[in-house]
Amino acid sequence: MPKPLVIFVKYVDWINKYVGRFAMYLIFVMLGVLLYSSFAKTFLAPPLWTLETAQFTMAAYYLLGGAYSMQTQSHVRMDLFYGSWSPRRKATMDVMTILLLIFYLVFLLYGGLSSLEYAVKYGEESYSAWAPPMAPIKAVMCFGIFLMLLQAIATFIKDLAAALGRPVP
Repeated sequence: MPKPLVIFVKYVDWINKYVGRFAMYLIFVMLGVLLYSSFAKTFLAPPLWTLETAQFTMAAYYLLGGAYSMQTQSHVRMDLFYGSWSPRRKATMDVMTILLLIFYLVFLLYGGLSSLEYAVKYGEESYSAWAPPMAPIKAVMCFGIFLMLLQAIATFIKDLAAALGRPVP
């Protein structure tokens, strides 16, 4: 593989490794918010912000962790025939299927950026009593989709190299 592609793969893997490991700790933030919510509903006045904060934290958790999950191959895979194939045949099939994922992620990112632009331009707020601004979570959403797109391209490069019999070092 050409050296620029190898460098691209290494940097994307490095970035997604650290962002994904950061995202893993967001589950504890969400846990803290939900525990506080339970405590407050029992002993204090129920807060307005806890449900949406937990939802936003969960969205950040899976959107920022998705690329790391793909990198470590921790995602769900239909393994009916795939498990018995040779590594080269698996890579060939992955090259074909990841193109569909890249196509999907490009359109998803386009829609996300359009939604983020709208949220920033019009000061969009959630339709709840708390009414937090939507731009921050939409920015996190776009960043997570962008990282997933970069990881899908890096995975495509790795699979293409493996299918050609020259794996990326």
